[in-house]
Amino acid sequence: MPPTILKIGGSVLTEKTDTPTPKPSAIKRCAAEIASYHPSADNPLILIHGAGSFGHPQAKKHDSPDGFTNSGIIEIHRSVTLLNELVINALIKNNVPAATVHPFGCTVAEDARISEMHTAPIALMLARGIVPVLHGDVVMDRTLGASIISGDQIVPYLAALFGASRIGFGTAVDGVIADGRVVPEITPGTFEAVRSHIHGSEGTDVTGGMLGKVRELLGIDIDSYIFSAVKPGMIAGFLSGEEPGTRITKKPQSISLRK
Repeated sequence: MPPTILKIGGSVLTEKTDTPTPKPSAIKRCAAEIASYHPSADNPLILIHGAGSFGHPQAKKHDSPDGFTNSGIIEIHRSVTLLNELVINALIKNNVPAATVHPFGCTVAEDARISEMHTAPIALMLARGIVPVLHGDVVMDRTLGASIISGDQIVPYLAALFGASRIGFGTAVDGVIADGRVVPEITPGTFEAVRSHIHGSEGTDVTGGMLGKVRELLGIDIDSYIFSAVKPGMIAGFLSGEEPGTRITKKPQSISLRK
């Protein structure tokens, strides 16, 4: 059975400050909603989370024209793994069989784009009903030495590889906002009409913000949904089959806005 892929943004799980600051209550709530999906071999789930204040400020701090130093690479990776451990612990407490797959150890990039990822362990985990949990991370890069690979980039890569049934992006907003309203649907043909209305993320974000999410999702032929994971029940609703927020699809339809 093809997996569902859920990505929870760093802005949902952390305070976007210059120091690593988690939101324990949000992490706990998200884990409980994921548990309601009852992930299993017959109900496979891949979970990806952003780094928020556990990755973006550190990446910005160590960024330079000469690339990341070895000490910078290690600091960034260690920081994002701290948040990942909090997420894993919350999932385990909710009886979700979750296990970490660190991109740093299985991914190679070229010019800050995923070139290859060793995914055989992920396939075997899904077959056993284990939930692979990946996250935004620093990885070795053949062109740049090392680069940041965001969760937003990991999602479409794995979705295409595993033929995901649907994709959800849980963010801190209700969807893609244009003129104060949620855009219910974006297609390749309507993207340019709303592009100028799509703004970046608040705080330090080195991965492209909302615009980056939309661009990544438009590149695959799988229906995706960008919705608020801050509001209780939204993650559980998406996992149960609801279509919240903004739908990203290749099926051409006209743009309409809703409050």
